[in-house]
Amino acid sequence: MPDCVVEVFATPSATEEHPALVAAAGERWTLVDDRAMASLSDSVNPAGVVALCRHLDRPLAHLLETPRRLVAICAEVRDPGNAGTVIRTADAAGADLVVLAGQSVDAYHPKTVRASVGSLFHLPIAVEPDPVQAVRAAQAAGLLVLAADGAGEIDLDAALDADELLRTPTAWLFGNEAWGLPEELAAAADHRVRIPIHGRAESLNLSTAAALCLYASARTHRA
Repeated sequence: MPDCVVEVFATPSATEEHPALVAAAGERWTLVDDRAMASLSDSVNPAGVVALCRHLDRPLAHLLETPRRLVAICAEVRDPGNAGTVIRTADAAGADLVVLAGQSVDAYHPKTVRASVGSLFHLPIAVEPDPVQAVRAAQAAGLLVLAADGAGEIDLDAALDADELLRTPTAWLFGNEAWGLPEELAAAADHRVRIPIHGRAESLNLSTAAALCLYASARTHRA
């Protein structure tokens, strides 16, 4: 059980179902009835276990003191499901760090936590109020910042063919679900990369685009 867990509240039935968790939590495990569980969770059908945890995010400058090869920067991402899915995808792709920049959704929003499916506890998370500063900090740490932009000058397929661009330690910059990246922020990146659209769809969902970009980098880093 992660060190960040302060206390676990569980119903009697959930306690019977998860003996390993009970053993790991020790004195931190507290029994509650179904009514109390309903008040602790915002879920319509609570799973029967709720944990109180310390905040996980750490200062970006501190996290970048350690060399990183793959980072995801989410700028103004407002949907908690998308934010959680990007965190989960970054974890699966072997990324070293996720940054929630600007007015992005709270990393601890219940929907963000659920959408991350545990990945929130697997890799470092930073919160940076200024998206441009997040880009500058990544560049200062030796990362190539690639903005995922539908109007980008570089085609992701071409970058995959060349591999040289994606082989570099990279921070992918992802924008808001509705309006993408502001011009000032996109211009701060080293390159803009577009994902080719071969059909009639206007665009890709943010989390889908993030998955394609992060795995493109992951493939070259492990080649």
